[in-house]
Amino acid sequence: MRIAAVQHDIVWEDRDANFARLAPQVSRAVGAGAELVLLTETFSTGFSMTPGIGEPEGGPSARFLAAQAAEHGVWVAGTCPEVDASSSEDDGGLPYNSFVLAGPDGTTHRYRKLHPFTHAGEHERFRPGNAPVTVEVGGLRITPVICYDLRFADVFWRAAPDTDVYLVPANWPAARRLHWQALLQARAIENQAYVVGCNRVGAAGDGTEHAGDSRIIAPDGELLATAAGTETLVLADVDAAEVADTRDRLRFLADRRG
Repeated sequence: MRIAAVQHDIVWEDRDANFARLAPQVSRAVGAGAELVLLTETFSTGFSMTPGIGEPEGGPSARFLAAQAAEHGVWVAGTCPEVDASSSEDDGGLPYNSFVLAGPDGTTHRYRKLHPFTHAGEHERFRPGNAPVTVEVGGLRITPVICYDLRFADVFWRAAPDTDVYLVPANWPAARRLHWQALLQARAIENQAYVVGCNRVGAAGDGTEHAGDSRIIAPDGELLATAAGTETLVLADVDAAEVADTRDRLRFLADRRG
């Protein structure tokens, strides 16, 4: 399967503007042969914690992903703030940072960010998810994680036996770009799986700068495709057989304890 990471800027808190900007970028990715197109974390709003930024589950951002998937006959994913039916006054009606993977046949899968970024106060504005999620798409076992989740190796370790590729959409700040690059590559090497990191570029509404550095990494840690600090596409072909072969040649996962 050919996967594309769309490294893009985000118009702060303006969903319609972002949909208009991203639709042609998804189209370009599909034109380049992508069968799965990954957008960034909070692709439609930016990493905003403004009260009320959440939308209903299946709201405008999820509908945009589904419409793009149906139009192009591919899978399209990204994250958005979603409030589900279980929210109540007890939790302030807070949204999840929700990864939505939409398929060409109308199928939708969701993962909710396990680790709110407390350093920036995300835990005060977003509910944490409860469990990792792995889905099979086109013969690939896909596990999504979101931005700050990248720092928690145990999540990757637990999912590794059933994962061929980790998808990592992010709004990772330029000030810690070395961490982003190093952790993405480490997660690929230690779990012998593909890692697709899709980070935004540009300045957020709160002034935070983002350097992009999106990349696709092979199960042996090789950098298959990388980007710098401008809007662009990062594409690579990923193959579940390559994951199986890497793990068969170098049987490191079997030695993992705990």
